[in-house]
Amino acid sequence: MKSNTRNDIQEDKIAAIGIGAMIVFIALILVAAVAAAVIIQTAEKLQQNAQTTGDDTADNMAGKLLVQQGFVATGGNGGSPTAMTPGEAYMFFVRLAPGSEPAPINEITFQFFCDNGVREGTIGDPPGAGLASGAVALMDVVDPTNAAQLLDSTTGIMQPSTGYVMWIDADGGQVGAANLGLNDCSPNSGDSKVEMYVHVGNGGTTFATLDIGTTTSGSLVI
Repeated sequence: MKSNTRNDIQEDKIAAIGIGAMIVFIALILVAAVAAAVIIQTAEKLQQNAQTTGDDTADNMAGKLLVQQGFVATGGNGGSPTAMTPGEAYMFFVRLAPGSEPAPINEITFQFFCDNGVREGTIGDPPGAGLASGAVALMDVVDPTNAAQLLDSTTGIMQPSTGYVMWIDADGGQVGAANLGLNDCSPNSGDSKVEMYVHVGNGGTTFATLDIGTTTSGSLVI
C-alpha cells in the first residue's frame, strides 16, 4: 500500500507540472498575439501618416505656381491688355511647378499686402471676356501678342510645362468683383515693397516680394 501511495503522489506531481507548462505556453501565445496586433496597428498608422504627409508635401510643392519674373504692366504695349496700365497693374511670367496637375484659373487666388492694406481676388475676375475695363486679373499663354490665346476666366485651365503671362490690377480704385479688397497696392501706391501670395486651389502657395523702384512701364519688380 505504501508503494502504491508514493506512485500516485508522484504521478499527481507530473500532471500538475504539465498543466502549469500548458498555462504558461497559452499565456505566451496570448501575449505574443497582443504584441503582434499592437505592432501591426502601429505600423499601419505610421504608414498612413507617412503617406498623408507625402501627399500633402507633393500637393504643396508640385501644385504651386512658379513666378519666374515680374514687371510693372505695360498697358497695351507688346500685346498687354490696355486695362492693365503701368500705374495700376503688374505683369508676371509664371508656370506650374513640375509634377503639377492642370489648374483652372478660377481656382487661383492672389493677395497683395502693403502699407495701404490688402488687395485680393481671383485670376479671371470678373467672369467673362476679361478684356473689359473692370478686369482685375488676366492670364495668357507665354506669347502675349496673341490676344486670342487669352484664357477665359470660367473655362481657362493652366497646363503643366506651359508658360503663361499673368496680369494683376493691384489698384483698389478699380472694383472688378465683389470678393476683392479695395486697398491700393499698385506701383503708384508709394510702397517700395509689396508682399504677394498666390494660392492654387488645393495645391500650394507661392510667396514673392515685389521691389518697386520705379513705376515705369516694364520695370522689373521680381
